[in-house]
Amino acid sequence: MLAVRLLGLGGPEQLEIRDDLPVSRPASGEVLVRVSAAAVNNTDINTRTGWYSRAARPGDAVAPVASGAGSAVQDSAWTGAAFQFPRIQGADACGHIVAVGDGVASDRIGERVLVDPVLRGGSGAGSAAEETGYLGADRDGAFARFMTVPAANAHAVHSTLSDVELASFPCSSLAAENMVSRAALKRGETVLVTGASGGVGTAAIQLALRRGARVIAIADSSKAQALRTLGAAQVLPREADLLAALGQESVDVVIDCVGGAQFPQFPRLLKHGGRYAVAGAIGGAIVELDLRLLYLKDLALLGCTIPEPALFTQLLGYIERGQIRPLVSATYALRDIHAAQEQFLRKAHIGKIVLVL
Repeated sequence: MLAVRLLGLGGPEQLEIRDDLPVSRPASGEVLVRVSAAAVNNTDINTRTGWYSRAARPGDAVAPVASGAGSAVQDSAWTGAAFQFPRIQGADACGHIVAVGDGVASDRIGERVLVDPVLRGGSGAGSAAEETGYLGADRDGAFARFMTVPAANAHAVHSTLSDVELASFPCSSLAAENMVSRAALKRGETVLVTGASGGVGTAAIQLALRRGARVIAIADSSKAQALRTLGAAQVLPREADLLAALGQESVDVVIDCVGGAQFPQFPRLLKHGGRYAVAGAIGGAIVELDLRLLYLKDLALLGCTIPEPALFTQLLGYIERGQIRPLVSATYALRDIHAAQEQFLRKAHIGKIVLVL
């Protein structure tokens, strides 16, 4: 089958395009999915470059180790363990079930499915983190014509949206729903969304609006009109002085996937009892925090990675009812993954970039 394998830490040269890999058989409790579309995400690049390693510092393009085929860092996986190479990446998948393993009803064959990327209880033993895996990281994922997944992760989807549009949802929208839910965003509250033009950001805007919140977005000025059309009440440029533009204690919730230099402003922007939720740090992972603001204002800092199991089903309902919509900026053939990731890294797009198989 056609697939893209990650061979080791490094640049795009570590992505090997193959068309002779065997198709796996679904094990007991699993299904075999013929993948139609798979989206590109930050986690794909973060994994390839060794960004998750605690040894990687701001400015490092690759974790400070020799890169190459089979290279690994002891903590380069998202869990803090060593990443296992080779690996077929890809966390977002839409396709059809073409075979089932023992214990799975045969009438699921032919079902159109959207795949939950969170693998519960399947990546190891010990701590809760070790027992939770992620598609494309802890087992082979969607950058392949066929993949096996636990049957429970393959959710039947009933929608008029295309496979490409559906593939744009799982990773980013689930991350956004997790942050919005963990922050307990309420009707009438004001939420600040960073990185608002990306997959997580555009999903967060929509998910906040369906809860009746007022959204302030941070994005490149060239994308402001598109985000206002999406529903943001106000759009501020990435380089904005947020305190000057909004004032202290002006927002109830911050939804952040950027971090970096603007982080010290967030505790000042939050009202007393405000909530800060984070699921990314593409602008910089090492930040400065004034602990006085944290405890004197009774702020909550929420790290958001593993969502509650019900959230994917909840998200699927929003999709099927048309309560959130896909934003696909570009599509590429799987064989053109290098070009797709190059465009992704330029950050000129709005929403998602999707690979077609």
